[in-house]
Amino acid sequence: MRRTQGSDPGRGSDLGRALRRWRDRADPAEAGLPAGRARRAAGLRREELASLAGVSVDYVVRLEQGRATSPSGQVLTALGRALRLSDEERRHLFLLAGRAVPDAGRMPSQVSPGVSRLLEQMPATPVCVFDAAWTLLEWNPLFAALMGDPSGLRGRERNVVWQHFTQPSGRVRHSAAQRACFEAAVVADLRAATARYPADPGLRGLIAELRGVSDRFARLWDAHAVGAHTRATKTVEHPEVGPLVLDCDVLASPDGLRVVLYTAARGSQAAERLALLEVLGTQRVWS
Repeated sequence: MRRTQGSDPGRGSDLGRALRRWRDRADPAEAGLPAGRARRAAGLRREELASLAGVSVDYVVRLEQGRATSPSGQVLTALGRALRLSDEERRHLFLLAGRAVPDAGRMPSQVSPGVSRLLEQMPATPVCVFDAAWTLLEWNPLFAALMGDPSGLRGRERNVVWQHFTQPSGRVRHSAAQRACFEAAVVADLRAATARYPADPGLRGLIAELRGVSDRFARLWDAHAVGAHTRATKTVEHPEVGPLVLDCDVLASPDGLRVVLYTAARGSQAAERLALLEVLGTQRVWS
């Protein structure tokens, strides 16, 4: 059988099988179709699915047979609605089709109780949570001791990308190579966020403002790199305990939030200074 250049037969077959399973299990009555008609199967007919989704019957056939492998996001959304897929099934449908999964269009900004408990239960590790635009949402006491208490910051002041490109005067020190790596990664991460949250006005506004105030950001943005900021090594110049060289790891939660942890190698000078910061913080609480 002749293959279309660039197609993925395996992906098309998986997509087709999933569509057939979902069509077979769909309840015609829930779709508003008249009851009482003789049906060979309990699910939707292909022509019924095509009508509900606003596509041709031939296209549904080609999708199910794996001959059409790149449906648009609009078609996938219509199919998911017609098949009454759950949020997770809809996400799986987009992944099977090789498409970016659209969310509600706006970034989540609520930290789940479980993630909040994680911050509380890691007192010996600086941990914080950012939204997809890299605006700080929550942190634990050791993060505040390490980076400075952010509770008095408002709006853009809590956004790490804005701070880096407009007023890089915090405690983190970068070498030239580290700075270039961080900037490329975080800008690529922001571009990925705009694909996931295309209707979020705060994200769009942040990018527009950054392009207006930072030529460096604008050049990186115009490069159209897409990626994720996942890890880095940072040197934090602390006014009381001195410099700490820390590993920074970014864990992405399913709802798009970033949980960031700062750790030091066991027995290192940085580990000793983190421990000292924890003790100092405890003494201040009880003093």
